[in-house]
Amino acid sequence: MEITWYGQSCFRLTERGSASVVTDPFDHEAVGYNALKLKSDIVTVSHEAPGHNFESAVKGYKHLLNGPGEYEIGGVFVTGIRTNGKKEEGQLSNTLYVFDYDGITIAHLGDLRAVPSRSQVDALGEVNVVLVPVGGGEGLNAAKAAEVVGVLSPNIIIPMNFETPDAKLPLDSLEKFLKEMGLGAVEAEETIKVTKGSLPEDTRVVVLEYQKK
Repeated sequence: MEITWYGQSCFRLTERGSASVVTDPFDHEAVGYNALKLKSDIVTVSHEAPGHNFESAVKGYKHLLNGPGEYEIGGVFVTGIRTNGKKEEGQLSNTLYVFDYDGITIAHLGDLRAVPSRSQVDALGEVNVVLVPVGGGEGLNAAKAAEVVGVLSPNIIIPMNFETPDAKLPLDSLEKFLKEMGLGAVEAEETIKVTKGSLPEDTRVVVLEYQKK
């Protein structure tokens, strides 16, 4: 399956013969980047904010998921888990999603703010790929992001929600997260294709370039 990043927390997940997914489509006027022009079968929204819930930027979708639950759509199993507490507690509610593409699992953490509880980690199950916010703002900062991926122990870590030349929001740099992970510069890739056979035994950080069309 293939994972492509469009900036902020927006990714497109595709696999031949399965439903496609766009996560957290954004209003470019609010967060920067180019206006999205995407198509997918499923759209997921982690929380109600212009950087995450601009589903009108996605064409052709038949399923909008914007809260916790379990779903099976077009050969993809999706589990949504609420985090960050409840709105009445004065916190920004957030739903993280796990997508199971025939045994390859991708977790999109949305604007997760804290290390998941043991019950949440158990509900996630095995995570092969984690899409994790690292730049602070409403989501995890670099140190917390490193702690979260340590708990989840994925095969592949893909950072999101960090400072870029096109981002309007005040976020920390990617370098802060890489330093927390004990890494230097990591060369960015246009996209990543993941198969069961290609999953690394040791956790690997993959940096994606955000697509501009």
